Amino acid sequence: MKIQSTALVLLGALTLSGCDSNEVGDVSLGLFTTKDIKINSLIDPVVTGVTCHVASIEADLSLSDPSDSSIACRQTGPITPEMLANIDTSDAGETVFTKSKSVFFKSMKVRRIFDQENQTLIYLSYSTKETSGSFKHSLSTVPLWGTPAYSTHTGKN
Repeated sequence: MKIQSTALVLLGALTLSGCDSNEVGDVSLGLFTTKDIKINSLIDPVVTGVTCHVASIEADLSLSDPSDSSIACRQTGPITPEMLANIDTSDAGETVFTKSKSVFFKSMKVRRIFDQENQTLIYLSYSTKETSGSFKHSLSTVPLWGTPAYSTHTGKN
């Protein structure tokens, strides 16, 4: 009975993983593989004028997806000083998106970091594995030049 319950939970998780409302692309890696490249569209929850597209591998019949990912972010709407006033400006920035990549504590995260000196938002996509970490990551930037949020007071001498 316990094995059947576990199988149902895993089947449900696999089914739900294909129902991501942010998914805008799904590319098969071949006829005889269960791995696909999934592309998700993510709007920054605070800086809503930024949209990121993240591509990552998903293996439908595996308990753990590969850590590889790629990210591209662009300005797709207004970016205002009020939005920037509400973001974490520390060196570590803040996580704006998390997606589970395994039933074994692995996740993919997107973190926003503000480079105030260069007036640029940095978006870092990376995988975490709570037991050993991961070195795989991808980076994209969105310059504030030409937006109402651009400040000429950058602290440069």
